Amino acid sequence: MQFLQTQIAGVFLIKAEKIRDARGFFARLSCPEEFAAAGISFDPLQTSIAHNLQLHTLRGMHYSRQAEAKLVRCVRGEILDVVFDIRHDSKTFGQSIAFKLNASNLDSVYIASGLAHGYLTLEPNTDVLYEIDQIFDASLGNGLRWNDPLFSFPWPMAPAVISERDSTYSNFSH
Repeated sequence: MQFLQTQIAGVFLIKAEKIRDARGFFARLSCPEEFAAAGISFDPLQTSIAHNLQLHTLRGMHYSRQAEAKLVRCVRGEILDVVFDIRHDSKTFGQSIAFKLNASNLDSVYIASGLAHGYLTLEPNTDVLYEIDQIFDASLGNGLRWNDPLFSFPWPMAPAVISERDSTYSNFSH
């Protein structure tokens, strides 16, 4: 695996290295030793999947009030995966970054705790796999508007499908 540090501390694009032969390929997608060698302490406790029926479904922008890191990978379809830096003490506070993740490239994004995350589906019937280092506690979940002007993220289009909860989040309070 290749770990590519982004301009936002704690966000890594992780590229799977495919070993190909006549059968197809094999790729390691997660390995504690490789994460540790990249300087990332990540021990997932929970794995979840989100199935998205429609094109341009938006989930986000979510964060937890507990320290929660996650590894996100698209295993069917394609998404625009987006991270907002909401850490007041961060040099990149207010910045955002995005990645196109799909089942073909097998890329994943490691998102450290203290960051807001969401995605927009770029194909119908898209599945997104999450590995999370905490057991989910709904009472600690929070979010902010997907189009909060603080982050000035250039979404390629408005969502066609968004939950009531996600559509009623307010702008980030800073």
